[in-house]
Amino acid sequence: MNLIEQIDICSEHYQKWKSIALNSLDRNEATKAMQRAFFWLELQAAFITLHAIELVAGNDKEKKERILEAKTKLSRKLVEYAKEILNEL
Repeated sequence: MNLIEQIDICSEHYQKWKSIALNSLDRNEATKAMQRAFFWLELQAAFITLHAIELVAGNDKEKKERILEAKTKLSRKLVEYAKEILNEL
């Protein structure tokens, strides 16, 4: 998946959860929706930051390894998020 697709997915989910949070009359539901919105916003910022670092890193092997580690951590966060959603269902 390329950067544009990742950013689009994050943006879609952020907008969805933000809308739910702002339109909810239930405080607990609004809080949970806002937490999810922030999760997607943070994820989007992380993808953009990693992309910028990749562009600057060039062929530095150590930096590439650290970038790969960071991407792995982001993937784990997405898996944890998916598990949380599945448990709620």
